[in-house]
Amino acid sequence: MNTFIPPANPIIGQDERDAVDRVMRSGMLAQGPEVRSFEEEFSDHFELGRECVAVNSGTSGLHLGLLSCGIGPGDEVIVPSFTFAATANAVALTGATPVFADIDPDSFCLSPSAVEAAITDRTRAIMPVHLYGHPADMHALLRLADSRGLEVFEDAAQAHGARLGKVAVGTFGKFAMFSLYPTKNMTAGEGGMVSAADSETARLMRLYRNQGMEKQYHNEVIGLNNRMTDIHAAIGRVQLKKVDEWTNIRRANAAHFDRHLEGVKIPSVADGARHVYHQYTIRIPEDRDGFAAALRDEYSVGSGMFYPVPNHRLAPFRSDVDLPATESAAKECLSIPVHPSVSESDLDRIVTAVNSLAKAGS
Repeated sequence: MNTFIPPANPIIGQDERDAVDRVMRSGMLAQGPEVRSFEEEFSDHFELGRECVAVNSGTSGLHLGLLSCGIGPGDEVIVPSFTFAATANAVALTGATPVFADIDPDSFCLSPSAVEAAITDRTRAIMPVHLYGHPADMHALLRLADSRGLEVFEDAAQAHGARLGKVAVGTFGKFAMFSLYPTKNMTAGEGGMVSAADSETARLMRLYRNQGMEKQYHNEVIGLNNRMTDIHAAIGRVQLKKVDEWTNIRRANAAHFDRHLEGVKIPSVADGARHVYHQYTIRIPEDRDGFAAALRDEYSVGSGMFYPVPNHRLAPFRSDVDLPATESAAKECLSIPVHPSVSESDLDRIVTAVNSLAKAGS
């Protein structure tokens, strides 16, 4: 019987364990020197050229970034519906309203023309998601935002190391959030990292994550406890040394699929974009769920359905907005294993499985 190929496989080795032990021995466990070093090293590694602020989750990063940019009740922020709910949740948690716009069917990222149609006199900002590791069309979105006096923020949760030309994702918006959840391209065990375009945004982020304090017992704003621990930062620092190699493997695995998959629509990559393949997402136009079940049951190949229920149809955000590209993607998209633990024999089995099932269904 074939060994099951999981859709994701976090890699934690002895280096990470040794780093955790080092912190445990130090006695400095929360918001200490490991966090400060991780913030600096993250910015340098991904060539962000910005201050970075570490927090306890990607969702916290979005929430605090929005608060630091003054987003609140009465404001609207345009977001995609085809993404994880944290994007819209973070907007709603500020008291603002997430407004859903449709995606480009090729990149799965916000469509600039759909964003333009969604702008109202209450719109304050646009927050694209670099979904699956593919950059959103930031040049078009920035032009639109500049013409309408709007801010741009980036949900880069899945896009560590992605680029448009020579420009790194995470440097386009007033802030950008990278997730460090276990299944992301690199992890800190849990956490988020936010790059800030200016020192005041970074300062406010640090206030909000630490109960509103820069100086102890001198609270300046109503804050939260969203600090990252030194334990998590130590894991993240080790993973920074490995993420480039892992990304290269992801990209090589994706290239193998590009060459060999048949009968399914493979991911598109925009001109000049560097895709980092957090997910390799194909389209199954008929019976996607049955296709996924057959991959698992007949070939022991795992897969992921991201995201079968678009945000605009979730109970907290239910809306009758017309998003045809989003609805189509939610019904058809299936992500197959592309992570660095996939072996050459795994790649061959995945290709055989997908091609056989696609042929059988044609």
